[in-house]
Amino acid sequence: MRKLSLLARRLESRRLATRRLETRGLETRGLETRGLETSGLATVGLAIAVVGAAAWGGACMGARSDHGRHDNDDAWAGRRAGMVVSQLETRDIHDPAVLEAMRTVPRHLFVPASFRDTAYEDSPLPIGDGQTISQPYIVALMTQLLDLEPGQRVLEIGTGSGYQAAVLAELGLEVYTIEIKRRLCREAETVLEQTGYARVRVRCGDGYAGWPEQAPFHGIIVTAAPERVPEPLVEQLVVGGRMVIPIGRHLQELKVLTRTESGYDARSVIPVRFVPMTGEIDGG
Repeated sequence: MRKLSLLARRLESRRLATRRLETRGLETRGLETRGLETSGLATVGLAIAVVGAAAWGGACMGARSDHGRHDNDDAWAGRRAGMVVSQLETRDIHDPAVLEAMRTVPRHLFVPASFRDTAYEDSPLPIGDGQTISQPYIVALMTQLLDLEPGQRVLEIGTGSGYQAAVLAELGLEVYTIEIKRRLCREAETVLEQTGYARVRVRCGDGYAGWPEQAPFHGIIVTAAPERVPEPLVEQLVVGGRMVIPIGRHLQELKVLTRTESGYDARSVIPVRFVPMTGEIDGG
């Protein structure tokens, strides 16, 4: 109830911010993205999808977003509501606050104009340079697994389009997010500001070392897959805090790590397919 009351107080202001954005148009300079994230379709507990980088890249290279030309806000709200019912509630997304955040955040404003009509479909979508925004189910699942309360601090590694950060902010969390691709980082920062999520703190750089000056965090969410657990991130969790992260190279598992006094406990959730984490962790 605490989560829902906070969401209710902010819902109307968020809708007004979205209308202002849709009225004046939000121009992006062509989204460069963080690496082909291919989070998957969840069927009987399995979430695997492989997206061809060349195919997506050909569709998206050089695309510019024009957020000024689309249906009215009520129509988009209807699509979001349908997405929640058909893709989330019928699966295993049950947290009322997460469901409400997914109903609220304007996902269509985080994708290129040419893909906006499919923004609420059950699949990842290209956001430029052969890269994708995760399918709604994966965003909701990873958010639910964090199990955070309003006012708590969360770190995201891999900002991408900014959509996941917006969902976290909609929950009333204090959000810090790091993106290794500088141009994408700046684009996400712009979109977040213009959609009413300016309080999200965005940093351009390698996320392997985390954000130690803002630690500790109650939760960390990672949207690229390292082959091993990044120890600097574990160290930045409070005891009892959770990290939701895909681990592996070819065969990957979405895992929840819970910080303990002596290290962490880990449990596997579902198979997934994400882009490998790049930067210091892979020697790059």
